[in-house]
Amino acid sequence: MKQTYNHYVQFLLVLLSVLLLFPLTGCWSSHEIEEQSLGVGVAYDKGKESMIEKEFDEQGEGYAKKNLITSTYQLITPQVASSTTKQGGPQQKSYVNISETGDSPFQMVRELSLRSDTPLTAHHMKVIVISESLARSYNLEQLVDQNLRDNDFRPSCLVLTSKGRASDTLESKTAGEVPAFHLYGMVDNTYRTTRILPPMSLIKLASKIQSGSSFLLQNVVSANGEIKFAGAAVIKGKTGKMIGFLNEEELEGVTWITGKGKGGLVKSFDKKTGQLIVYEIESMKSHIQPHVKGNNISFDVHIESEGRLSEKGVVSGNPFENQFLKKAQKASEKEVEYLVKNVIEKMQKEYKVDVAGFGNRLRIKHPRVWRRVKENWDQTFSEVPINYDVKLTIKDYGTSGSKK
Repeated sequence: MKQTYNHYVQFLLVLLSVLLLFPLTGCWSSHEIEEQSLGVGVAYDKGKESMIEKEFDEQGEGYAKKNLITSTYQLITPQVASSTTKQGGPQQKSYVNISETGDSPFQMVRELSLRSDTPLTAHHMKVIVISESLARSYNLEQLVDQNLRDNDFRPSCLVLTSKGRASDTLESKTAGEVPAFHLYGMVDNTYRTTRILPPMSLIKLASKIQSGSSFLLQNVVSANGEIKFAGAAVIKGKTGKMIGFLNEEELEGVTWITGKGKGGLVKSFDKKTGQLIVYEIESMKSHIQPHVKGNNISFDVHIESEGRLSEKGVVSGNPFENQFLKKAQKASEKEVEYLVKNVIEKMQKEYKVDVAGFGNRLRIKHPRVWRRVKENWDQTFSEVPINYDVKLTIKDYGTSGSKK
């Protein structure tokens, strides 16, 4: 009896082992990597058919559509990857850009299936770049709706805006460089500059749109195959459309107000000599304090930072002397105050939108007041008094100088 039982147990173990092998054979619905075109970036522009599209249309093989949007997809295909590996010369590109023009982003993606034997997959999508002209004309929700609904589309995909054609930001003259990867990697430079916003992923963008609050999108410009982060697009919450830009200095002001900077510098000038002083940021923090008295709302912004004296053009100044350090701190504080004042005026007087989080602080500290004003917060914000104070401390001044 015991021997029969042991045989039965052995039979079950063998059967279980065989069954466990089945999942290792692969998914029945999978596609080999050699059969895919990996989409790594997409640019949305105002509709403008490419020469190839026009030639297709002239042959009468088009479909009913309006040429409202041009989608440019950056692909890494098996053919490109193979030829780059084998031939990799100075002229060899590591990517292929292909454009489709129409009125439905989803239909445009599917049109690629009529032009390629390797259908696009979006699992590795890194960036979406939206042109200024399109962002001013369309609610952003309309433009990214299909991307949000598509289960294949990566929710961590970075969203940017561009001046000029968005498709130009997906071009590079550097051999071996994939522009989408380059754009995605540049956001990691926040520890070196206050002119880069915290990354706006596709999923974060959806949250901003749903909240109805105004916000900023990092802007990128292109020239002769090179790109640069330059300022930010201002998106109005009520319309979901772009209404203007903050330049690089104004974006710096927002970074100081929010306290979200990880590094960077402040360039100022000595009051007496007019010579250069550069304060390097090692840490920064900001506290926005809302005040409510009856129907009156106001804010105090307290900004603090510690850093080092990284460069000075003041020949007579000794960085080891407390008197000089105080002057350098004061000059740097004045510059930060200017940046903050300048962007607050831009937000309140020109654009009449809150893109620095004042409303969010009011919501946290005074939820009842927030419920009363949130529907017209941008307009209310444009009229509220905002006071600010800045305190910078030079903790390090390098090795240049001598004790007296």
